This record gives sequence, C-alpha cells and structure tokens, in this order.
Amino acid sequence: MSTTLFVPRAGGIVTIHLHRNDLPDGIEFAPVVAVDTEAMGLNPNRDRLCLVQLSSGDGTAHLVQIIPAAHGGTDCPNLKRLLADPGTVKLFHFARFDVGLLQASLGITVAPIRCTKIAAKLTRTYTERQGLRELCRDLLGVEISKQQQTSDWGAADLTPEQLAYAASDVLHLHALWARLEGLLIREGRLDLAQSCFDFMPARARLDRLGYDLPDIFAH
Repeated sequence: MSTTLFVPRAGGIVTIHLHRNDLPDGIEFAPVVAVDTEAMGLNPNRDRLCLVQLSSGDGTAHLVQIIPAAHGGTDCPNLKRLLADPGTVKLFHFARFDVGLLQASLGITVAPIRCTKIAAKLTRTYTERQGLRELCRDLLGVEISKQQQTSDWGAADLTPEQLAYAASDVLHLHALWARLEGLLIREGRLDLAQSCFDFMPARARLDRLGYDLPDIFAH
C-alpha cells in the first residue's frame, strides 16, 4: 500500500511516496540513490528499523515503512535488492550508523556507498560543524529542521510532519555530495575518501560485534 503527499518548500513542491512493507515492483532509481533511516533509537542491537528514505535527487522521496512481522510485515525483497545492488551507489550522511542498522535489520551487505559526513570531515577541517543541518546551511544555503528527529518512528501512522522531516534528510544529499566531491578533489583526498567508503560495510560489522569501544584499531 502506498500513499503520496505533496509538500511545499522553497523553490517548489516535494513529492513524498510512503510505501508500507516494501518498495513497489518496477520502481527505478538513479545510479546514485540517497538513503537515510529512522529507528526506535540509536542502538542497532536493541532498536528496530522503522523507516528507510530514498531519493534520486529529483525532488521526490520514497519512504518505506518497515512493518514488524508480528503485524503483517514482509521481508522487503525489493528494498533489500536495491540496497545490496553493486551497480547502485548508496549515498548517506553518517553511513556508519545507517549501514550498520540496515545490515543488522535486513541481513544484507549495503555497498557500494558514499558518505557526506566522512567527506566533510576530510575536507572541512577548519570546523567541527559536520552535521547534516550545518552542511546544508553552509554549503547549500538551505535550512532544514530537526524538530521531528526524536519523535516516535515506530507509530503505526506517521504524521505529515514526520514524513516531511524524513524526506528532507535525503532530498539534499546529491547536491551536498557534488559540493563535497569538489572539495575532496581540491584537497587531494578523493582516493582516501573512497577507501573509507569501501571499508564501511566491514566497519559496521565490527560495530555489531562490539568492536566500537574499544576500537579494534586502537592501541
């Protein structure tokens, strides 16, 4: 079952498609798809995946509400196929959390990936402001709200405010990556960033095994 919302924003209308259980058959995305998640909390070993947001960077967001099996949820085969597809680049902000949550929840390896937070940390060394809201403001001149960040994402019916917030987390990632990729090239760190991106699925598995603290790379 899918629902479509049209949300006004500066510069036009955002189209949000909400899908319950899985992506519909036949849907196509660009070779680079922006991805974000919402969960019941920040511990992937405890807190369940509730929502997966996707966008091709065209002003349209597809939101997949993950329904627990006890309430009629499915195995999300279309969503899993997209996230594991080696021919589709998945673009995240703070991929370490999202990739870990998706891999733990869906039993897949999420790759290949790019991460705007890693790119920002490798290039914007003059500031500690590397959050998505700060990057959108500093690099794109776009203000996004984080008001719904800590709301109940496990609710059966998500509010229009929640859906608009969730969509905003993927709608700007393509433009943000374009700016950050330019900075990586300028600073000669694009290859280093790519090495970090390639390692991310393994880093997420190490986190899942409890090697986040102490870090396995620490002395």
